[in-house]
Parts: sequence; C-alpha cells; structure tokens
Amino acid sequence: MMEKGIRGAPAKPGRKNMAVARLKFLSKDEEEKVHELSLKVLGTIGVKVHSQPVLKMLANAGATVDQKSEIVKLGESMIKDALKKAPKSFTIASRDSKHDIKLPATTWPYASLGGLVSWIEDYETKKHREATREDLATITRLADGLPSIDAIWPLVTVRDVPPHSGFVHELWTSFQNTVKPIHGSAGSGTVGIPDAKAQIELGALIAGGKEQLKKRPTFTVLSCIIAPLYFEKGAVEAQCEYARAGVPVISMSMSIGGATSPVTAAGTIVNSNAENLASLVITQTAAPGAPQIYSAEATLMDPRSGSIGYKGAETPMISAALGQMAARYSLPKMTGVLGVEFRRTGSPLHFGTASSILMSTLNGTDLCSGIGDLDLDNGCSLEEIVLDATVWEDFRMYMRGFEISEKEAALDLTKAVGHGNTFVSQPHTLANFRKQIHDRSKLAELIYSTQSPDKVLEAAHEVVKRILKEHKVPSLDADVLKQGNEIVKAYEKSPPK
Repeated sequence: MMEKGIRGAPAKPGRKNMAVARLKFLSKDEEEKVHELSLKVLGTIGVKVHSQPVLKMLANAGATVDQKSEIVKLGESMIKDALKKAPKSFTIASRDSKHDIKLPATTWPYASLGGLVSWIEDYETKKHREATREDLATITRLADGLPSIDAIWPLVTVRDVPPHSGFVHELWTSFQNTVKPIHGSAGSGTVGIPDAKAQIELGALIAGGKEQLKKRPTFTVLSCIIAPLYFEKGAVEAQCEYARAGVPVISMSMSIGGATSPVTAAGTIVNSNAENLASLVITQTAAPGAPQIYSAEATLMDPRSGSIGYKGAETPMISAALGQMAARYSLPKMTGVLGVEFRRTGSPLHFGTASSILMSTLNGTDLCSGIGDLDLDNGCSLEEIVLDATVWEDFRMYMRGFEISEKEAALDLTKAVGHGNTFVSQPHTLANFRKQIHDRSKLAELIYSTQSPDKVLEAAHEVVKRILKEHKVPSLDADVLKQGNEIVKAYEKSPPK
C-alpha cells in the first residue's frame, strides 16, 4: 500500500514533521513474523563462518559454535544486544563537508553509481572493452559533476592493475576524482585483511588520521554475505577490521530465490533478514557501536535464463519488505536499486522500468545504487550515467517532503480570497510556485518524449562533454597524494600469500 508517513524516528524538538510518500509491503504482524522466523533460522540452523578468529570471538561472546562444521548459532539475546549497540544515525563524510551523507535520509534516498561492472562502452568508438583506472577517473569526475549523484561506488572493475590490488586502486582513484563519499568493496580470500588495512590507511589519510576516520568516515565498504547464510574467511575478517576502524560496513545480502534462497518471496525475505542480523552481530561483537548499514539486493531467479531477476515484479516488493525490517530495527539501510539496467545506452524508458525504479526507492531506504549500469550489471557507459542521473533527479521528486501545518495550509489566504474565487493573481502564489512545482530539465523532457533513442543519446553525449570540460574537482594536497600513492604502491608490490 502507498501511504504518507514520517521517515525514521520522531522529529527532534524544533524540527518540523514532513509528509513523505512511502511504499509498504508487510503488515505489522508480518514484520513480526519475519523477525520471529529470522531468529529461528539463526538459533536452529545458524550461519557458517569460515574463520577461526571470528569463530573464537563469537564463542567468547556467548554464541554456540561447532568448530568442526564452523556453524554458529545465535541466541535472541545476542541479536538484541547487537541491535542495541548499533548506531541508529551517523554521517558518511565528504571531502568538502558540503556533500556529507547524513543517515537516516529524510526524504528521497541518497543515490550512487552502480558497482564493479566488467566492461565499459568506449566514449569515442562506442565499442565494449575492459576498463582502466583512467576510465574510472573519468566516470568519477563526471559523477562528481552531477547533482543527483550523492555517492561514488566505483562503477567499473579496473583491469590495468594486479588483480589483488583492484579494490585499493579503485578506492584511491575515486578519492582523487571526487569530493563525494565513496562506497568501497571488501576483499575476500587471502587479500581480506591486507586489503582492508590498505583501504583504512587511505581513508585515514583523507580524513586526517585514524581517530578522525572514526569520527567522520570518508568511505563505506560493501561486504557481501554468500547466500545462504555463509561468511567467507577473507571478507568476514576484513569486516571486523573495518568495524574496528570505524568504517561503516554495508552488509549486502544477495539472496536469489530459487538459487541461493527458497523460491518463495517469504523464504528470500527471511533469509536476507537473517543474514543481515548475523552480520550485525559479527560487527558489534568485533567493535561495539561500530556503524553498519542493513543492505540487500534480493530477488528471485529468472527461471528462463537462470540469471538474477532484477527486472521482475518481485524485486521491488522484496526490497520494500526488507526496507521495513531495517526500519523496524531503526538501522540505516540500503534496500533500493534504481534498476534501469538497459541492454544498450539510451534505450527508451518504458512503464515497467519506471514503475520498478519508483517502487524500489519508495520503500524508505536511505541509500540506493545502480546509476550507469547496463545489461544487468555487466557494463556501463558515460552517457548512461547522465541519463540515469537525469531520470533519478526527476523521480526523486515523488519523495520530496511536504510540511503539514496551518501556515502551509494558508487558511488566512483562503479566507481572504473567498469562496469560488481564484488564487492565480495572489502574491503568495507567485512567490511559492517554484518551491512547489518540479520543473523538469530539457534532457528529462527529451527522455520522456517520442524522440528517437539516437536523439536522446546525442543530447546525453553533449552533457558528458560539457561536464568533463567544465567541471573541476579540487585536487588532493600534494603531500596526501604522495603518501596515498606510496600506500597503494607498497600494497601492489606485496601480494598476500
């Protein structure tokens, strides 16, 4: 159901309540049932944690641990304790402080690029190829210049560096080409902890030291749980490192119904919720009070292709349900996907895609991602970044807040105008029109028009050219740049064994 409501906690003293459009999928009773079933999963089935140090840490904290099978069972008291310790609000810092992300969001969610695609459409030749650090730098500068993009998730996997150092290079390249907050990625396998330490060093360098990093974390890190219910060694050990450093962990559950979770919507929702609760227990056991973001990109499998069914009607419903569960726990959340995902740049925006974007972001999520992606997260293009950002700039207006008060209702004006008369010529109308009416950009109007995709693509290409020519990102201090390059070079030369 669609409803108007207030996001998050009750308004602080002196802060006006705002009416904001929200989508809900679960009733209160259904929320409680999801929570109850998640507790049952964690208490009777448990999660597998493939790390002796983390197993020992959880056992010492009161979890039931089978060392041989590496299965950890979590009691309700541990989960309640983790929820109590986890911060309900915090800031992801920008370089200039003007682009800080303050969680929870109050109207529309903060949007980021998609992440880690395998190919990029060449800006000049339009052919698909592997991406380099130079491509990522260009993407990041473009995104820095687009107002509707709030955070940088490195959109491409860079291929011109040693494989083990990819995430570190991507974070460092992003830091150099944007002032906006960054969503990094956690290493896995043998690179987990060394990768985390290198990224933490870079984040502390930008923040001004490790204590400042804890106060104002300059990046988050996406730590994926392997569905169903499995924490891989490198990633879970890195998660603990990030938590101790104060870097917010985004605990991404990617449960795929019919593949990595039961095929039912209920089974997928419960599995994702249980994974997020287990991840929170790990973080709060490693570092009580460490920031964490509840996250999921869960949906059902497309039975025709075996691929992730992001375009399915079930995706926004599952996202809405998981957004509600995060809100039930008062946790900051990333449960929205912009989900344009066209096969080619500039494809027409049809009704189903538009509905999916709206439904996936109206669920009360604080963060969402997906700008610039093509072909189900396989590729990207600069023009698609502009087009997606333009669509998002328009769509997010559906989630802007409206103050409900006697002043805003303008009763005195209504009385003065009188019954059956018009407000058109009133100074109040002229003074407030621009504040109340969303004025679409020319590119947005072109996207929604009957113009050919080629004309839309040509217009987007011109925006890319203009931003890359005119937009300047403040450079890092020379000493910071030198130290960062040294950190990256040292890590690159010493691959984990």
